[in-house]
Amino acid sequence: MTRVWKWNRPVTVREVLEDLQKERSIAYTTVMTVLDNLHQKGWVRREAEGRAYRYEAVSTRAAYAAALMNDAWSQSDNAAAALVAFFGMMSEEQRQALTDAVRIVRIPDTAEQPGTAEPAAGEAAEHREGAPAEREAAEAEPPGPPAAGTAGNENPDSARGGPGR
Repeated sequence: MTRVWKWNRPVTVREVLEDLQKERSIAYTTVMTVLDNLHQKGWVRREAEGRAYRYEAVSTRAAYAAALMNDAWSQSDNAAAALVAFFGMMSEEQRQALTDAVRIVRIPDTAEQPGTAEPAAGEAAEHREGAPAEREAAEAEPPGPPAAGTAGNENPDSARGGPGR
């Protein structure tokens, strides 16, 4: 999956094979089997091109990571403590990225801001929930991979069963 995510375009078995062979010796059939397994698990979609297939990631690496974090957090018996521990492990750069992300997803509530006029009754929900595009993004389920974490693999770069190939 790492190669498919890196290229961010449909790839053939031959392309992945040639890229992997720069680092180690690997058989065409091995790469073909792995890509076919990823297709069967729903991690990649494929489209026939002549006698070969082009494989494309179903979701982004970021969506996969987010799904893993959400899955791990939802399994905690104390969500606040889990977040505090997680934030404590972050580097300053990661904390800044988190601050930026929160700023991006925070939806302003103009009805509660001082100096703003109260919205009409029909507009209250619109102002509270942000613009229509923001509402759709907030309400949409993240495009994470199918059943993240159910393959018994929480590491996207693992060589066993997960998408990190």
